[in-house]
Amino acid sequence: MARIAIDAGHGGTDPGAVYNGRLEKDDTLKLALAVGEILQQNGVDVVYTRTEDIYQTPFQKAVAANQADADFLVSIHRNSSPTPNQYTGVETLVYDKSGEKLEMAENINSQMEKVGFRNIGVKERPGLVVLRRSKMPAVLVEAGFLNSEEDNRLFDEEFDKIAQGIAQGILDTLQGSGAAQTPPAEDPSIYYRVQTGAYRNLDNALRERDQLESEGYPVFIIEKDGYYLVQVGAFRNLGNATRMEGILRSSGYQTYITT
Repeated sequence: MARIAIDAGHGGTDPGAVYNGRLEKDDTLKLALAVGEILQQNGVDVVYTRTEDIYQTPFQKAVAANQADADFLVSIHRNSSPTPNQYTGVETLVYDKSGEKLEMAENINSQMEKVGFRNIGVKERPGLVVLRRSKMPAVLVEAGFLNSEEDNRLFDEEFDKIAQGIAQGILDTLQGSGAAQTPPAEDPSIYYRVQTGAYRNLDNALRERDQLESEGYPVFIIEKDGYYLVQVGAFRNLGNATRMEGILRSSGYQTYITT
């Protein structure tokens, strides 16, 4: 089973960027916890550098990930610019543009672009302590600009999709690296389902359900751990679930196979 260290940037006496009373440390913690929950729902072992409003140096964050023996470190931040509303978009930072960290950064940016962010790209930042001192592949996601009204609107209105998009970018990378959890063996007592969404807001889940129903898919909603899960089908055969997942993904849905 893959282990991901999720870091909520800043915290405690370090608020990060500040704009009109909005604090980066609050947005990053909310998003980090949401991403971690989605990963756990999909069989990933998640550890957090913080789950509350405490201060840690970037070095302490890297050490926490190292001590947890994580396979990847994902540090979540929000960007800022000298002038309000000067820039918009998402970018992901890496120590250098090589290996699985580059793949994960590109996958996350691609998913965030689907949500509606402008994709600024992947940038090298070898001087960042959290990237330099981590022993595993590490990425730092800048989830839009905190001093951009447009990015804040997107962050608030599409929060569930943003969390799901970051999680999907991580899961896509794990599948490519072979670190993802091996799917369960076929068992006549197990039903396989294709999940297309995990939303905190019921209205978002209902919209996706209605869209899938209009396209003829057998879809239903399950409430679990504070999320509304949108799922398609109930297959005894894993191969049939895999084929359905391929059809849904080719239609633009973000998909996971669950049981």
